[in-house]
Amino acid sequence: MDEEKLLPIDFDKVLLENCSTKKTEDKYTHNDFFSDSINDDINFHLDDEPSSNKMISLYSEEALFKIIELAKVHNWQIFDTSLGEMLDLENPAKNGYSNHKNYVNQIMKNK
Repeated sequence: MDEEKLLPIDFDKVLLENCSTKKTEDKYTHNDFFSDSINDDINFHLDDEPSSNKMISLYSEEALFKIIELAKVHNWQIFDTSLGEMLDLENPAKNGYSNHKNYVNQIMKNK
């Protein structure tokens, strides 16, 4: 990957403008934290400045499709850390949400 092609983006601004907002104080790190106020299905820490990447936690299929639509509009790529691969933004059904859901269920059973 050519890191010079990675441009800083204000992900927070785009995400906050396009998702329901509820800023809460993260009790453990005292950093600003965003949580979708409807289902708490999109979570991320707010950054002080634009960056070339953003870690976002998604907790529903609806959240996944919402982020995919934003990525398509803003020409972003999405790497799914649980699947270890880039998501196919044009064909979201191939992204393995059911595989991911099975993976999460397996982890929850092992706790």
